[in-house]
Amino acid sequence: MARHYEVPPTAGLPPSISDLFTSGGDLADMASRVMGLTSPQVECSGTASLVIALETLKKSSTRSEVIIPAYTCPLVPIAIAHCGLQVKLCDLAPDDFDLDMKQLASLVTENTLAVLPTHLGGRVANIGEVKKLAAPFEVTVIEDAAQALGADVGKHGDITFYSLAVGKGLSTFEGGLMTANNGELRQGLLKTSQNIIPSDMPFELRRCIELIGYSFFYNPKGLHYVYGQTRRKALQAKQPEEAIGDVFDFDIPLHRVSRWRMKVGANAMKRLPEFIEQTGRQALKRCDRLDAISGIRVIRDKSDARGVWPFLMVLMPDRTSRDAALKRLWPSPLGVTRLFMHALPDYNYLGKIVPATRAPNARDFANRMLTISNSLWLDDERFGKICQTLELAVSQNK
Repeated sequence: MARHYEVPPTAGLPPSISDLFTSGGDLADMASRVMGLTSPQVECSGTASLVIALETLKKSSTRSEVIIPAYTCPLVPIAIAHCGLQVKLCDLAPDDFDLDMKQLASLVTENTLAVLPTHLGGRVANIGEVKKLAAPFEVTVIEDAAQALGADVGKHGDITFYSLAVGKGLSTFEGGLMTANNGELRQGLLKTSQNIIPSDMPFELRRCIELIGYSFFYNPKGLHYVYGQTRRKALQAKQPEEAIGDVFDFDIPLHRVSRWRMKVGANAMKRLPEFIEQTGRQALKRCDRLDAISGIRVIRDKSDARGVWPFLMVLMPDRTSRDAALKRLWPSPLGVTRLFMHALPDYNYLGKIVPATRAPNARDFANRMLTISNSLWLDDERFGKICQTLELAVSQNK
């Protein structure tokens, strides 16, 4: 491998310096025209979008519980707690990222404000079944599509939000998009945003500077310095949560996004469909290669659902083989990592907001899963080295 060549953990759309200077128009309008989103609104993050959604629902309800997967981003329960609501965990289906529908049916009550299934890693969740279980109780379904901009999502849920953070396909460094399936709810989301999201120019200036830095450093050489070295130092210090970026502040930044950052995002949006097609073709080819390795399973979309592929989620036979593979691959510059460190009940710092819950399938998923970057900078030769390491880890730990 070339010296100082680092593959990112996800396939983010490579930024173009020209995006910073040319007039890109309105990001929301571009997202509507290019990605087919219905009247989307732009927010400062996917987490902020979730806060706005929950605050909107609170206005017309006395319900207080939000059901979420027991394996998802820690920012999700943090956002729920920020809104003064209670987290309720649902286990995953065995060997899958979808909610355990049988358990979900027992959890939904008249005190449930929302159910929040996750399109994990760009894979399309079974929202139709969630909606069927939620409908008798008039529970809102919020689709967490933070990692799934461009996927075939948003058809069954009431509200859908996307992240524009670093590595999430299109990025404005931090940012989010959200939409809803009816006009009245969309107006409610917009009004809530206008009421609770302040203007914070110093913070937004910081984001603008970070976006400029991202534009210059999001490449294989720059990532060696701003991502690779930091990750390896955290691993050497035995701080895996920091290496993943799994430790979040409870203070959620809420501010308005500047017109300039939205124009930069609109410029990049024009290139996103082609990028999604390229990474999709690469992912399907590499899924076939991984499927040939005895004992492992690649998480794919079900039936005719069309997801996006920021990375490949690979389930190893057991935790021992997964850890053996990561021991060699995680410190390497090949873009192999873990998505989230734990199932949500196992984060110590979330103990005050996440209830102690028995979630065996979520814990098993967290313990056996690793991710492989689907970046176009990960060429076939480097991907082959990853496959060889996985084969070795499985064979040595039978």
